Amino acid sequence: MLTRLLAALFAASCSALAHAADAARNAYVPPPPPAGVSSGSVLQVIVSLLLVLAAVMAVAWFLKRINHPAHGGLSALKVVSGIAVGQRERIVLVEVNDTWLVVGVAPGQVSALHTMPKGSIPESAPTGAGVPERSFQSWLRQHMEKRNG
Repeated sequence: MLTRLLAALFAASCSALAHAADAARNAYVPPPPPAGVSSGSVLQVIVSLLLVLAAVMAVAWFLKRINHPAHGGLSALKVVSGIAVGQRERIVLVEVNDTWLVVGVAPGQVSALHTMPKGSIPESAPTGAGVPERSFQSWLRQHMEKRNG
């Protein structure tokens, strides 16, 4: 009888092990990790990037070519010089044929300030005995002397 009991226990344990093995086989198995980056995909990204950069450069060159006519010498207007007098304000010297126009330019407004015949502009103002020194150092020295004296 003991042998029958041991045989029954052995059969029950074998059946439980078989059932556990079937459950383990049917359990969720995560998918394998994605493949790593290959040299082919890196090459494809680099070629695509180079094509996009080439397209941007081609469009910029084309727009520059359209906005600047090839006959620049035949233009009636020419900006000779300009200087900023504020954050968004400028004074511009424009050449129209044989006339120079001094124009004030501000946001939303352009005003003619002066008209004069075409001439030559000296590169720098003469610095002689008749012209006072206009450096920041001299200005600061004058103001400090006024304050202290």
